[in-house]
Amino acid sequence: MDIKKILMAGSAVTAMVLATSCSSDKSTEPDPVDPTVSSSSEGGANPDPTSSAEGSVTVSSSSVSGDNPQPELSSAAEVVDSSVTQMAITEIMYNAADGSALEWIEVTIQSGPDIASMLASQMRLDGALSFTFPNEPLKMGEYIVVTNDKELFMQTYPDFQGRLYGPWDNDPKTGTVAKLSNEGDVIDVKLLGEGDVSCSYSMEPPWPSLANGKGRTLVYKGGNAAQATSWGASKAMNGNPGVGNDEWLTTSNIRLNEIMPTATGTDAWVELYNAGSADVDVTGWVFESKIRKEKLTIKAGTVPAKGYLVLNATTDFVDSEGAAKELIVGDVGGSYYLYGATEGDESSLLLPSSKLSSGVIDLSDGSTAQGALVQATPGAANAALYIGSLVISEIHYHPNEDDLNDVEFLELKNLSETPITPFETLSNGNRGWKVEGINFEFAKTDVIPANGIVVLFPDSLQTALGADKLRTRYSMDASVVIGFYSGKLSNRGETIAVKKPYFYQEDHSNPLNSQWYYDWSDATLYSDKWSGNGVDYKRADGFGYSLQRKDFTTMGYEAAAWTAAEPTPGK
Repeated sequence: MDIKKILMAGSAVTAMVLATSCSSDKSTEPDPVDPTVSSSSEGGANPDPTSSAEGSVTVSSSSVSGDNPQPELSSAAEVVDSSVTQMAITEIMYNAADGSALEWIEVTIQSGPDIASMLASQMRLDGALSFTFPNEPLKMGEYIVVTNDKELFMQTYPDFQGRLYGPWDNDPKTGTVAKLSNEGDVIDVKLLGEGDVSCSYSMEPPWPSLANGKGRTLVYKGGNAAQATSWGASKAMNGNPGVGNDEWLTTSNIRLNEIMPTATGTDAWVELYNAGSADVDVTGWVFESKIRKEKLTIKAGTVPAKGYLVLNATTDFVDSEGAAKELIVGDVGGSYYLYGATEGDESSLLLPSSKLSSGVIDLSDGSTAQGALVQATPGAANAALYIGSLVISEIHYHPNEDDLNDVEFLELKNLSETPITPFETLSNGNRGWKVEGINFEFAKTDVIPANGIVVLFPDSLQTALGADKLRTRYSMDASVVIGFYSGKLSNRGETIAVKKPYFYQEDHSNPLNSQWYYDWSDATLYSDKWSGNGVDYKRADGFGYSLQRKDFTTMGYEAAAWTAAEPTPGK
């Protein structure tokens, strides 16, 4: 939510403060959603091109080259109120090449009226970083840039002639200018009233790897800005700040569709899917295992149109010298990439820690989701996503801001007939289960009863009310577990995932590289754009209703798994 409401005990008066906290967990595995499968189409030109001096980074317009369409800044299915200014983030540099500390984002008006004063409209950045824009106008068609370091920005882009702002605000924890997490986060552009936008980014699959320290930026292609499919790696090295409508590197129709880890008596295998209408020869394509820091080449193979190719891990791969080499896929999970013949042509999977196969499923809205599957289906369409015992059951992401007693919360439910102790004691480390997206981790003492419920509130309410008064206010049974999170739920939509610690990989030479790997119990990417299914989802977007789960047979990515109704925390 945009405003954290602090309810004072025994009083109907509520103090309201702007919330600028965000979820940023160093150990967090990123959003398990949306591998990008896109196709080439006619490109579009950008307005107001600039040129650069020889030897410097070029900041110029994209040419009409047939590589990309001009980005559609809103979903075709979305009805946009033309009287309301709608914002968009169109380009992100979160991890520059060669160890550069430079970071920046590009902002524009997506649709609606011009802004006479950004300050008077309370236009600001929130989420992963914060910045308040000055008393200046912003017109439709302008692309402005906010950076962490204006001097370094101009050294990198000496011919930049646009509007540059920064640095953004200091991180209150460090007292220095905030840094975008390389692991991923959520960035918001907010206005007084409506028109704000939330966008996500990540370094992990299915997000473009070339934007992670390899000299490219993330370019907004259109659609839901919280989904990886809405972003591509910039065609221009170092991106093209302040111009807009940039070209991105396209991917082929080949999708890394399902991966089976090695099990007792069973070889690992990799399944590719061809979404196109022509067969594709993948001989010589490269498969990378990030956890093993290993790249192998596909010996030979063709993926038929609208069909599948299953590669045996023992026989179908060779090393860089052409010698046979077995592909090892463990049950720890991790990131896996498939690279085609052209730069930027990649497909990727983030495997959860699981002995099950993991893959991609297509959702009814045209997007995709990733995770462990209920059964392996080599050479056929993937089965449903596996769901664990602790699931997301209710999301009150955007309370009615005219009702001072209405606050955001997230509810979890134990679907099993036995209690859950959401804390894992492993051979080389101990850690609680976490709820990714709101920055919450269970404590060693937490126990969720059989068929029990957990209700999580923003941490501002822990001081203002505390668990006992919240329990009384919402008439929650004594068995309901109440907790508090330091993040916040986006008003626009984001991925929320319940994850169970599975394995801790220690790096004794560099402890900063040590990492936890997780099994996924449940996940959803809720959205204020949801529609259909006979449900008025808009009632959950600031009108006092919450999203409530009605289907627990698979992970909660589909809108059809949810309805909108009056909030029932702990019920």
